[in-house]
Amino acid sequence: MSQEDREVDEALALVSRAPQAAPDPGAEPGQDSGRRATPSAPPSRTGATPWSEARALAGRVGGAAAPRARRVTLAQALGQVLAEPLDALTDLPSFDSSAMDGWAVAGPGPWWSVEEGGQVLAGHAAAGPLPDGAAVRIATGARVPPDATAVIRSEHARLDEARGRLYARHEVVQGQDIRPRGQECRTGDQLLPVGALVTPAVLGLAAAAGYDGLSVVPRPRVEVFVLGDELLSEGLPHDGMVRDALGPLLAPWLRALGAEVLGTRHLGDDADALHRAVTASEADLVVTTGGTAAGPVDHVHPILRKAGAELLVDGVAVRPGHPMLLARLGGGAEGRFLVGLPGNPLAAVSGLLTLAEPLLRARAQRPPLAPYVTPVRDDVNGHPHDTRLVPVVHRAGGRDADGAEQAVPLHYNGPAMLRGIAAADGLAVVPPGGARAGQELEILDLPWTEGRFT
Repeated sequence: MSQEDREVDEALALVSRAPQAAPDPGAEPGQDSGRRATPSAPPSRTGATPWSEARALAGRVGGAAAPRARRVTLAQALGQVLAEPLDALTDLPSFDSSAMDGWAVAGPGPWWSVEEGGQVLAGHAAAGPLPDGAAVRIATGARVPPDATAVIRSEHARLDEARGRLYARHEVVQGQDIRPRGQECRTGDQLLPVGALVTPAVLGLAAAAGYDGLSVVPRPRVEVFVLGDELLSEGLPHDGMVRDALGPLLAPWLRALGAEVLGTRHLGDDADALHRAVTASEADLVVTTGGTAAGPVDHVHPILRKAGAELLVDGVAVRPGHPMLLARLGGGAEGRFLVGLPGNPLAAVSGLLTLAEPLLRARAQRPPLAPYVTPVRDDVNGHPHDTRLVPVVHRAGGRDADGAEQAVPLHYNGPAMLRGIAAADGLAVVPPGGARAGQELEILDLPWTEGRFT
């Protein structure tokens, strides 16, 4: 049993020894009434940063260290954030164009058909002026001839070839099915502000507006060091060895947070190797797993002291994940950081969302996510004095009898478990002492709920 597992057991034992309210005689067997007392004098915990303060601090230091903008091609800009407003470099459309295949006409009908010169096609030079009473075939996207007053869709027109006359099946309104120049924007209009995320649609808009490249905030570069002599990269666990679960998990999760992952390396329990790796890394953020407590092979604190790092957060009042840390490393005009995650898988996920996510979001100049709250369906046990993060389902199936959304706590939520988080679409933020059924809790959405892995 790990140190954190023992601490959780001790904390839950404290809760069970705390004075309890009388049971609700109407409650189902095995279900308490949700009325529980919080210990009146929680044990003092020197040095542990409150969970919300740790997240806020990580965001502040990440934002203060935001790098300078750089110019990239459109193909390189996807997923990054605009460092300059996207202003239109041209009118859109840049000329009057046809919205449909059909006939461009001038004046009231019926119209005589213009056969010479064929039809007006997209991508061709402007046609000559259209005489009053004339009609000419036109393709979608083609320049509307000067003096044309409307476009009649092919299915709304009837051509009398014998007489060379065009008739409309419906009333023709001046300007119909013509996209006027500047309908979407005029040159100089701001299309998107600084900080907008470059999505595929933004790339299309930028290209339409005349851009070949964009000024963006570079993706934060991250390097991951997975620590431990006991880790296997393949095969079944054996002889005290276990599979590395965090190596496969962290890189795609960090990419979903907008990072450029330089690599994931496995390092044994070797202080000198860890010191060399951390000090030689060119990443903006180094993420380590394990080694953040005070055991005989927990080397993260000693190597940070040796490297002259500034410890910003040393332990957070959250379960799982208490022994996480955030340090500022030397070098680089924008600052370099290290986030030390606990070695237990769910505890590491807790550290990722507590420290790495707000730091990376701020460094990439992405706006913070708006707080999201929803009622919890069931009572949730809490820690006596720490915040607790519990995997929940709240998007699929998490609804009450009236169809209102609610969060359903999942089992298998121990610090060393991933089964619960693998089925979850969020983490509920449970305050010290726990939560009762129906109580509204903040929800941390997981990247896959927003489609960021597709």
